[in-house]
Formats: sequence, C-alpha cells, structure tokens
Amino acid sequence: MPTSQDASPPTGTAHGTTDGRMANEPPELILHGGQITTHDPHQPEVAAIAIQGGVVMAIGTDDKILALAGGATRKIALNGRRVIPGLNDSHLHVIRAGLYYNLELRWDGVPSIAQAMEQLKVQAENTPPPQWVRVIGGWNEWQFQEGRMPTLDEINQAAPDTPVFVLHLYDSAMLNRAAIHALGFNRDTTNPPGGLIARDQAGNPTGLLVAEPNALVLYSAIANAPRLSHEDQLNSTRHFLRELNRFGVTSVADAGGGGQNYPDDYAVIKQLDDEGHLTVRIAYSLFAQKPGTEIDDLTRWLGMTKPGEGSDLLRVNGAGENLVWSAADFENFLQPRPDLHPHMESELEAVVSRLAENQWPWRIHSTYDESIDRFLNIFERVHRHAPIDKLHWFIDHAETISERNLDRIAALGGGIAIQHRMAYQGEYFIRRYGIEAVRRKPPIHQMLARGLPVGAGTDGTRVASYHPWTSLWWMVTSKTVGGTVMNREADCLSREEALRRYTLGSAWFSREEDRKGSLRLGYFADLAVLSEDYFRCEPDAIRGIESVLTVVGGRLVHGAAEFAKYAPEMPKVSPDWSPVARFGGYDNSLPVPPKHTHTPIMGADGRVWATGCGCGQ
Repeated sequence: MPTSQDASPPTGTAHGTTDGRMANEPPELILHGGQITTHDPHQPEVAAIAIQGGVVMAIGTDDKILALAGGATRKIALNGRRVIPGLNDSHLHVIRAGLYYNLELRWDGVPSIAQAMEQLKVQAENTPPPQWVRVIGGWNEWQFQEGRMPTLDEINQAAPDTPVFVLHLYDSAMLNRAAIHALGFNRDTTNPPGGLIARDQAGNPTGLLVAEPNALVLYSAIANAPRLSHEDQLNSTRHFLRELNRFGVTSVADAGGGGQNYPDDYAVIKQLDDEGHLTVRIAYSLFAQKPGTEIDDLTRWLGMTKPGEGSDLLRVNGAGENLVWSAADFENFLQPRPDLHPHMESELEAVVSRLAENQWPWRIHSTYDESIDRFLNIFERVHRHAPIDKLHWFIDHAETISERNLDRIAALGGGIAIQHRMAYQGEYFIRRYGIEAVRRKPPIHQMLARGLPVGAGTDGTRVASYHPWTSLWWMVTSKTVGGTVMNREADCLSREEALRRYTLGSAWFSREEDRKGSLRLGYFADLAVLSEDYFRCEPDAIRGIESVLTVVGGRLVHGAAEFAKYAPEMPKVSPDWSPVARFGGYDNSLPVPPKHTHTPIMGADGRVWATGCGCGQ
C-alpha cells in the first residue's frame, strides 16, 4: 500500500523538465549497464541513469541514456551491478559520532571476545596519556562466538595501565583499574541519581557502572575523558562520513544527543559544509541538554534559527529527540519499565505548545506504549489550539506501541522512525517479557497498514551499531545479531519494503520526500552501487553488503573494488594513534549466523533463561 510519504514524481520542477533534459545541457555523469532500482512507479528498474547539476536528468535503457552524452560526460560502466537510491538513516547521532569517531575502538561486528581483547591490548599500548581507550557501544555479547560479555579481569589484563571505558548499550559500562583511578572513584564515592557503582565486599568500586535505569551515569563518566582538538574533530568527522558512504549511506536525520550543545558542537559540521567536505546530507534536530532549562533552550533556538535553514547538505530539521528530560524512558530491558515523572505533562506541554505555535516539527524518544500514551494526550491538547497535523512531527523507536496509539498518531499526522535496536536487545526483551511478547516489536506492518510515514534507521552509534545493512537484514529476517528469530515470517518485511523504508520512507522525516529517496527525474542524484545484489543474495548475506561506488548529488564520494579509482583522496587519520588508523570502523568479516538455531539463550550470569530461538518452529 502506498503511504503518505511515498511522493509522486515531480513534473516541470526547478530540478528538471518533463522530457528529462535540463537546459539542453549534456549530463555530467552517466552510469550504465546496471540493474538500477529507482522507486519510480513508472520505471521501477532501469539499466542507466544520467546526472546533471546534482540531480537525476534521465533514466532508461543504455541506448537512450548514452545517446545523451556530450564530449565532457563521464561514463561509468556498472558491470551489471545492483544500484539503489542512497540509504537514508532516519535516526543516527552522526554529528556527535563524527566528533569522537577517531577516538573510539569500534567492536561493531567483531566476531569474538578473543579478537576484541587483542584489539584492546594493542590500542592500550599505543594510546598516549592522558587519553583513554573507548569502546562506545554498537556491540553486544550475542555477536561474540563465546556468547558472553568480556570480564573485568580480561579487560584489566589487556590494558593494565591505560584508562579504558567500555559501554554496553544503555545498561552498563566497564572501567579498568586505570580508569577508576583517573575518575577518582573510591569506597567513599556515592552513587549518582539513577545509577549504581558496583562494589566488592570491602566497598571498593569494581569497575562496573549500572544504569538503574538512567544512562546518565554512563555518559557522565566518559565525559571526563579528553576530547580531540578542533582539527582532529574535522578529520574524525570526515572519516566517519566516509565510513557511512562505505555502506551506501547518503543521508541522515541527526537526532542530537546528550552533550551535543547547539551551536558550539555544530561548528565542526558547519565548517565541513562551508568547505565542501560533507559527503552525507544531514538534517539535524536540536536536543535539550539540561534538566529544568529545556524551555529556555527552545526559546533561544527559536531566535537563532528555523527549520529548513542551511544548505542541501546541512540543514535544521526541528527539535528533539529529547524535548524534556522528565519524558525520557530509556529502553534498558534489563531493568523494569521506568515510570515518567509526574510533572512530565506540564513540562512537555509547554515545550510542544511553543514548537507548534512556531511551526517547528519535533521528534521524541519513546520506547514504551505507556509513555507514548501520555505524550499523545499532550499532543492532542496542543493540536486543538495549534494544529500539528502538517508539521511532520514523529515518534522515535516505538517498540511496544499499541494499535490504539498508532491510530492516534495517524489522526494527528505524525510518523514513526524505527531502528534495529531489537536486533541488539531482543534477547533481553525475551528474558523480561517472554518469547511471545517479542513478536511485532515494533509492529511495522501495522504502521504501514494505517498509511503512517515510517522511516528506518539504526540509532547508532551507542545503543546500536550505525551499520545500515544489519538494520535491513533485521527487517527482512527479524533476527537479532545473536541469531534469535523474533517474528514469524508473515511479520517480516519484504526486501522491497525494507529498502523503501530506508530510502524514500525516511525522506518524509526531513520534509524532503519530493526530492530525495528515489532515482527519478529531478530528485537528488544520491545512490549506491552494491557489492552484492540485495534482492537476490541469501538473506543472511545482506549483512555483508557494502557499496562499491557511492554518489551524493552526482559527486563520487566513495569507491571500492573495480571502482576504487574513483574514490576521492582522504586526509590521513589523525591523531596517528587513533584506533581508526589501525582497525578501521565496522568489522564486516562477521561470519553469518546459521539459518536457524535452537541453541539455549544464556543470561549474563551464565544461566539458561530461555530455550529455542523464539521462531515458533
């Protein structure tokens, strides 16, 4: 069923004319001899595409498109490869991640604890004081062949002298002894609100920090570690954007994040845009940072900027995903569902009213249906005096949302951004709520049946990996990274629908559905040439797909395999001791899980707490 964000092709727009010619100029670039998925209902698959002025000039057969070439047209043969519209992550903390990427040792995709500990050892030996080794999310124990968490003893043996911080989702973090010392933790250190410092029998901190359920204890600890210089942050962000291009990501709706202060922490991304170094389109939302001052932050933003301000590559999107701290319901499935503060309603309604009155869209983090129910009560009240049904506001996550609340969102013109967080937390959800309860979490088919705008993403880089192909694989197979099957086949998305959510579907969330997410006349020429055919490879092989040629606005931003010669030169990773210089980013050598498994599901304490993968077979 077509949904409200699946726009019709434009005709006679400023980007082009109905016959596919732009000002009678020949195309700057032609890609031909491929299998190009367009999302154009009139020509869903073509062999060739012509690009001029950063947008699609024409699509069609090789003969038709090659006939448009001029003397200066660059022509690239696709060698029969599958081409898709550029992937658009509707929820990624890309600006914050870029500032820290060169500082972080990524365990995303690493297949074993043995390999993770070897990387930790090497990096600790090469990290100069006072810097730390940081493993900041994007992994879990289920991906490891050992099927368990690393121990504090293993971490201390690998890194006895350099401070180490290892973040695990939103629930816990591990510090080695050097980090405990650097933070000044001792037996007299008190537990922070919403957090626990684990202690031995003598009362001394062991190195384990536990969110109960608030993750602020985890983030406040790592906030004490040194940051990169401005020049290194520029370098770090460029390399993270190239990492996204490696997997075919060409657009992102940035969800802000804790510690991401506007405008100071946006100076790096703004400079890169000004200098022409952005290789991913970013529409960013402004995230309230300090409890109690959210309405003051919002009022200040209203006087500084507005939605849509910026360029085609970097623009303001709205507010969120945090609007007020009293509305935060962290999805820590190792803990009971948090009850939101009683004063949440008054705080959130003041902020949402101000946004609606000023025509600002918003996004709001919400895992649990109980939270969403309370939010919608507020949105409905605001809608009576300041209509919100044309604002493109949306809910982020919505894993446990009810059908009743889906109907309420539809009535208010809202959307839902989904991510593959359950691929990293499915086993924990089953442990707390049971195998049957994990079905349809989130209920994507039910969202689509109502015509709701639905965009896909990752919520990288902390609570899940930024890896888009794990998200697409999860939507198609419903598997966790540990191989647990959460849904019956009828509740999985087709490959076509999953890809649509990750391209044209996500464009609605930045109000760009009329120019992004499809390879049709006048739309941005953003695309990825794939290492394997997404539509024909084995389901588990989806996770191994990369882009061998990524194009943003007609510009070649990444090349590999036979297209490596087209890859633009990048500055050397800085600082030279960076984990990225040694290990890179996502480890795509992960062996694919078995097609089916009934191995016991083990808890972190080593006990079997569920048997069977939950697939019902």
